[in-house]
Parts: sequence; C-alpha cells; structure tokens
Amino acid sequence: MDVLSLIPQFGNLIYTIFAFVIALSAIVAVHEYGHYIVGRWSGIYAEVFSIGFGPVLWSRIDKRGTRWQIAALPFGGYVKFLGDANAASGKDEAAMSEISEQSPEELRRTMHGAPLWARTATVAAGPIFNFAMSILVFALIFFTQGATRDPLTVGSLHPLPGTIQELREGDEILAIAGIDLPDFEQEGSWSEFVDSLPVDPVLDYTVLRDGDTLDVSAPWLFPPLIQQVVPRSAAMDISLAQGDVITAVNGDPVYAFEQLKDHVESSDGRPLLLNVWRDGAELEFALAPRRTDEPQSDGGFVTHWRIGIVGGMMLEPATERAGILTSLGGGVRQTLRIIDGSLSGIWHMVTGAISTCNMSGPIGIAETSGAMASQGAQNFIFFIAVLSTAVGLLNLFPIPALDGGHLVFYAYEAISGKPPSDKALRILMGIGVSIILALMLFSVSNDLFC
Repeated sequence: MDVLSLIPQFGNLIYTIFAFVIALSAIVAVHEYGHYIVGRWSGIYAEVFSIGFGPVLWSRIDKRGTRWQIAALPFGGYVKFLGDANAASGKDEAAMSEISEQSPEELRRTMHGAPLWARTATVAAGPIFNFAMSILVFALIFFTQGATRDPLTVGSLHPLPGTIQELREGDEILAIAGIDLPDFEQEGSWSEFVDSLPVDPVLDYTVLRDGDTLDVSAPWLFPPLIQQVVPRSAAMDISLAQGDVITAVNGDPVYAFEQLKDHVESSDGRPLLLNVWRDGAELEFALAPRRTDEPQSDGGFVTHWRIGIVGGMMLEPATERAGILTSLGGGVRQTLRIIDGSLSGIWHMVTGAISTCNMSGPIGIAETSGAMASQGAQNFIFFIAVLSTAVGLLNLFPIPALDGGHLVFYAYEAISGKPPSDKALRILMGIGVSIILALMLFSVSNDLFC
C-alpha cells in the first residue's frame, strides 16, 4: 500500500472533523448560554458552564463563582446548576438535603428549589436561543445578499462554453422570446414563465440598456450550470464542482437544466455518462442517480431520482439592499420552513411513507459540515443555522432527559400542584436516556449502511 496516497483522505477527514466541531460547538454554546443567562436572570445559580465533556482542557471562574470550561470531547455541553446531580439536571438528593438543612434560603438558588416559572423559563431558553440564532443568521444572510432587483437586471454573467452571449452587466431584462417577465412578487408566476419559454440553445432577450430598448441573443436562462453540489450526493462523490457546466448526457447534448433533469429522472437509477465543461476543459464523469425523498409545498413527500446538484440562472442578478425588518421576516420564515419540513419528514418516516434513511446521525452531519465548509463560508454559516434549528426542535421533543421532557414534568406539576416523585423521575429519566441512545445507534447505522 502506498502510504502517501492516504494523505489527501486523511486531510479531508481532519477538515471534516474540524468543520463539524466548529458547527456543533457554536450551536451548543448558544443553546447552553440560553439556559445559563435565563437561569441567572431567574435567580438560579450556575456552578459550571461546559463546552464538551470529559477531561477539562481550560477553565476559569468568573466573579459570580461560575466555572467556565472547555472539555476534551467536543460533542455537546451542559450547564450544571446548584443542586444538579449531572449534566441532564437530575436532582442531587444529598446536596439538596444538605442545602435545605444548612441554608433553607439557598434552596431558591437551586434548579430544583426555584419557582416553577423560573425553572420553565430556564429550560425553555435553550431551544429558544437556538431558534433565535437561526433567525438572526438567516436575516444577516438575506441582509448582506440583498433582494433581487425588479425588473431582473444583469449583475454579472457566468462563463459558459461556446455560446452566443450579447447580454451586458446592467441590462434590465424586459422580455425573453417575446414573453414579458413577470413580477417577482407574484406567487407561481416565475415558474409558469420559465415553463412557457421555448427550449432553444439561444433565445432573444429584450433589454433596456442605457435608456434604449433593444433585442440581443443569449443562452437559455437556466443552463445545466452547477451552482451548488449537495453534500453526500452522487455528484459530490465524483467531485463535480460549482461552476461546472454539463454539456451532454450519454452523448445527447443538453443546454437547459430541464433537459438534464429529464435524463436523470428517466434513468431509473442506471449510470449516466456526463460530459462536463470546467474552466475551458472537457471532462467525462460517470455516476448513478440516487432515490431522494423531497418535501412538497403541501407537506407531503415525492421520491425522485437525483444526482445532487443545484442549478441556477446563467447570470447573477443585480440586487438591492433589503431592509432590516424584511430581512428579519425572511429569517423567521426560513426557520419556520425548516421546522415544518423536519416535523413533516419525521412523521412520514414514522408512517413509512418515506425511507428512514433520511435520518442522519453524527457521521452524516459531520460529512455535511465538511462539504458545506468546502463550498464557502456563507454556505457553512447557513448550514450552522439550519442545524441550530434542528437542535432546538430536537430538544423540545417530550423525551425525559431532553428539555422537552423537563417541560412536560413542569406542565404536570402546574396541573397537579406537585412534581412527579423522585422515584418516578429516576425511572423516566432512565427510559429517556435509553430512547436517546437507541436513536443515536439507529442514526449511526443509517450513516454507515444506507
């Protein structure tokens, strides 16, 4: 075996692990800080704030007596409040009994002796901070990207192989093939417009240029241009890259993304031979499309064959700065879409409508982290925001040992007037930990065998 040949794979592994640790640490820090700061505001004393588990690599004690630390195993974190027995906020009965005997007023500063409202707010703060993080990150991305200028205006042009290109930066596109461009605000109008265009290699574009209206020739609006490669896909496995242009499939020339899509969807999983233009060079790749369950606007899922690429226009639209409120609204809508899609996906997996292979575990998330980081900082940050929403949602599931399980206990206490017995809590927490471990093993098996 050539040991030197393993260096690139080893480097990719280190890069993937590093990206995963960065993503997870950021999300955990925000989640746990939510617990910590709301607990502090509610009068509950935090003894330890830890990023990671196991041996402590670094720590310091702040003026309030809280130990802030980074531990060796960066796969989670916790806040240990006064009176907690462990990172899952189980009750330390011996400590609580001692506090009660020696300093009854100190009970108010423990997690288990605080009023119900304080405990509820502290526990709920973790997932809420995850959602807030997602909203702010999405809003920042929308704010920096800006909104597409209406009418559609050429910001820049993507390089394409051997095509007529008479568009220029700054051209306002009024019509294509004699069909007026629709208003971006009209729901569904844009897809109807694209469907109505004739599928020809070159189309006539009516543009406004320097105050004059003129007709110019340019390629099909949505060529088989790769703008993003989906992590853990067939396309990523063969190293297709952003900016590649697919010129032929099994020897048949393609110049519209829809033509490529038709070839993939009709393949029934059979391997395809792709001719790819990359920076002036002609390359060949072979890959087999994979079944993919895709969410629909009505909440259902449809299974398609996919190779794992995202296309786009042959031009980069000019943008105008979006307002703060508009950006925040976009951040909220994006977060809600992720929550809705996640819940719909879980429901369809439980009912057997889609494959349980759609559930990824830590290995899959790590691979996706590395893939998104390799495609640029913005894609990586966007992925962190998506993952933050998923972590917040997961923690709200009513499973003992998760935040949602604690909130169920508090709801029971609010209704009955007393908390569940310590014995019942121990049993339920044990069941909760078993469920979580079973889900982790199941998701890891998906990563390895799906």
